[in-house]
Amino acid sequence: MITLQLPFADIIQNFQDIGTKTGFTLPQFLAQCVAVTILFLFLQKFAWAPVRAKLEERRKTIEDAMANADKIKQELADAETTRLSIIQKANEQANKIIAEAEKSAAAITEQRAKEATRQAEDIVKNAHEASVLDRNRLMEELKRHVGELVIQTTEKVTGKVLTAEDQARLNTETLRQLGANNN
Repeated sequence: MITLQLPFADIIQNFQDIGTKTGFTLPQFLAQCVAVTILFLFLQKFAWAPVRAKLEERRKTIEDAMANADKIKQELADAETTRLSIIQKANEQANKIIAEAEKSAAAITEQRAKEATRQAEDIVKNAHEASVLDRNRLMEELKRHVGELVIQTTEKVTGKVLTAEDQARLNTETLRQLGANNN
């Protein structure tokens, strides 16, 4: 009788010997593959998908907060431009008043000239004081608005309503930083 020997018969026999020695069986192996696959699908649906969804939600919240911060920066820049415009207009008005006072002072006597100069200086002083008061009022209003925006932004970012103590602390810190940046 002629036996036909396959080229891989020795290799297959070696695997069967190793399987017998280690207790490996094909049905057990297939059952473990099925169990691992079921576990993977279960984890995919009930563990990893919700975690990914939560991470995406947090990423969107952070992006929204960053966009809001950019909007606040733009509003602050606009407020600064408005403040500078108001100061410039006040200076222009003061300069016009001074010029008119100087023209009229040249037309009258020296005593009237001294009186007009004194009046012009008072007007400049008052205009300067008014611009300083206006600037201080605008800065206080700006600080108050920035404090409110910081509190609103913090509430949105943290996802909780801040207590009165938290709001006061954030407001104080923001005003202190704005004051430091302003000086």
